[in-house]
Amino acid sequence: MNGPINTKRALVLFSGGQDSTAFLAWALNNFDEVIAFTFDYDQRHKIELIQALKICKMLDVEQEAMKIDIFSQLSENSLTHDLEITPGTNSKLPSTFVPGRNLVFLSLAAAKAYQLGIKDIVIGVCQTDYSGYPDCRENFIKSMEKTISLSMDTEFRIHTPLMFLSKGETVLMMNDLGKLDWLKETHTCYEGKRPACGKCPACLLRLKGFEEAGIQDPLAYS
Repeated sequence: MNGPINTKRALVLFSGGQDSTAFLAWALNNFDEVIAFTFDYDQRHKIELIQALKICKMLDVEQEAMKIDIFSQLSENSLTHDLEITPGTNSKLPSTFVPGRNLVFLSLAAAKAYQLGIKDIVIGVCQTDYSGYPDCRENFIKSMEKTISLSMDTEFRIHTPLMFLSKGETVLMMNDLGKLDWLKETHTCYEGKRPACGKCPACLLRLKGFEEAGIQDPLAYS
């Protein structure tokens, strides 16, 4: 994983969020051709799908979307149900954890990549500044890379450029790439608001990152 890049095409799992747009910028800087793959998983706030489409059009990036509506049937969580957003504890994951989401996303992305003749998949998971999701850890990604490769007899590579970056370091990366203004169009807010609420866990983590980077967030807040 994250070895030398010697292919020209990549499939990027793209949600329209801050991290998602940061690793899209990374992919565009490292591959000749990038295809954004967006999932409509019946999430409670459709604004992220709108922003994902807007960003892809703005950057002239090819985007493909897939509808999956299984997660709301499998578990109750505050990203697919109208439930209160609660933080995680030592014994309990946050209410925003969607069980199986990245497992399914990566499996479907690999199947799509296989059909397109692409072996490089990019996802923006991070175990530095994250909400405690187990499917954002490096050991899970390494396991998935091996599993999808075995399942299709193809050597896939899953790139995770943000894995060990803090939110502040991600902001600095975007600034160094000259793409900081892209973050104005991203959606982070768990409340689904634009301007963003500035109070939910996702907004607070984002604002903390910009504060650490010493850079003004271009996103509008209420």
